[in-house]
Amino acid sequence: MSTKQQLTEDMKAAMRAGDKHKLGVVRLILAAIKQREVDERIELDDSQVLAVLEKMVKQRKDSISQYEAAAREDLAEVERAEMAVIETYLPAKLDDAELDALIDAAIAETGASSARDMGKVVGVVKTRAAGRADMAVASARIKARLAG
Repeated sequence: MSTKQQLTEDMKAAMRAGDKHKLGVVRLILAAIKQREVDERIELDDSQVLAVLEKMVKQRKDSISQYEAAAREDLAEVERAEMAVIETYLPAKLDDAELDALIDAAIAETGASSARDMGKVVGVVKTRAAGRADMAVASARIKARLAG
């Protein structure tokens, strides 16, 4: 079952169960997916849906940090709850050892030897770790590995 189909089924289940919170978040996700499909005039596949979900999680993280800086813990909590529901549709995150192994394999595959080759390595890691790793963390590790 594709992620979009899973979302539709979960929306129906949330309606039947009367789970207003989950229903609202799933509707937000489906609206974001539909908006991108309409804007680009395409049907999104699973990897593109994952990209939409990752973007939504990133937006929530940014909002949480802004709300906390403004001492609005009530709004930050709402964002955390939405983020928790969105993350259930993302694949399991890579642990540190798996991410390091993936980076080592990408460096070996691309033949990268200096920081100038970082773009090649990031490109390989990004495709293989789609939705399973924070690319900011991965980029920092790649940079450190290539620097020395």
